[in-house]
Amino acid sequence: MNQYQKWRVLAVGGALAASVALAQQGYPRQASIVGGGGPDRGKCTIEVVVDDVAQVEVRGNTAYLRTLSGQPAQWRRFECTGVMPRDPGNFRFAGVDGRGRQTLVRDPREGGAAVVQIEDRDAGTEGYTFDIFWGGYSGGDGDRRGGGPQYPAGPGPGPGDPRYRPDYRDSDYYRRYRHGFGVDEAVALCQQTVNRQASRRFRTNDVHFHRTTIDDGPGRNDWVVGTFDVHRGMREERYRFSCSVDFGAGTIRSADIDPRPLPDDPRWH
Repeated sequence: MNQYQKWRVLAVGGALAASVALAQQGYPRQASIVGGGGPDRGKCTIEVVVDDVAQVEVRGNTAYLRTLSGQPAQWRRFECTGVMPRDPGNFRFAGVDGRGRQTLVRDPREGGAAVVQIEDRDAGTEGYTFDIFWGGYSGGDGDRRGGGPQYPAGPGPGPGDPRYRPDYRDSDYYRRYRHGFGVDEAVALCQQTVNRQASRRFRTNDVHFHRTTIDDGPGRNDWVVGTFDVHRGMREERYRFSCSVDFGAGTIRSADIDPRPLPDDPRWH
C-alpha cells in the first residue's frame, strides 16, 4: 500500500468515525414555527426515518435526533405551533405513524426536555411520526385532553369506582384540574391515537373500532387493548391494537398495531 492509499484509508476511516460520533451525539434541528400556539398551549409534530433504535430529544424549539443503533436516523419534519416551555403544563405524547414502537422515556416536566425513543426492529428503514402537546391545546385534532372547560372542577373517581386508579391524586393533571384520568378517557385517547396510525398506515379513514377495554392480564392493568376493522374497497381486515397508559400523567406512552391481520371470521360480515 503506497502513501496515497494509506492516506485515503485514514481519511475514509476518520470520516466514518466522525459520522458515527455525530449520529450518537445528535443531529440538531430548529422547529418550523407554524403558529396557533404559545407558552401556555401548543403542539409539535416530528417526523423521522429510523433503521433500528433512535431517540428524539425536544427542548424549546430545538430537537436532537440520536441514533442508538442501526443506520443513522434522518430528519423529515419538525413543526411547532410555538416554543415548548421548560416546564410545560398538561404535557401529552401521542405516536402517530410507524410500524415499530414509540415510547416517551422522559417527561419534560422532569428535566426540561421531552425524549421519545423509537424502536424499529424490522429490516430496512421506516418513517415515524409523533405529536407532543402541552397546555390546553385542542388544535382540531380530536384530542379529548385538549381544553379545560370539558373537565370541570370536582373530585375524581374514588375507590370502588371501576375507573379509579390509586395514583390519581398524585398526578399533575389531577392537581391542576381536580379530575382523574379515567378508563373511559384512556380508551378514547388510545382509540384516537391508533386511529391516526391506522389512517396513515392503511391510507384510509374507514376505520371502525370494536370492543376496547383495560387488559385484565396480571400486571397489565395499565394497558388498553382492542380490535378494529379497516375497509379498503371490498376488502376488510381486522387488527389487534394495544396502548400503554400512564394514568398518573394522563398520557399514552405508546400505541401499537399488530402488523398481522386476524384470521377471517364469517360472523364479522
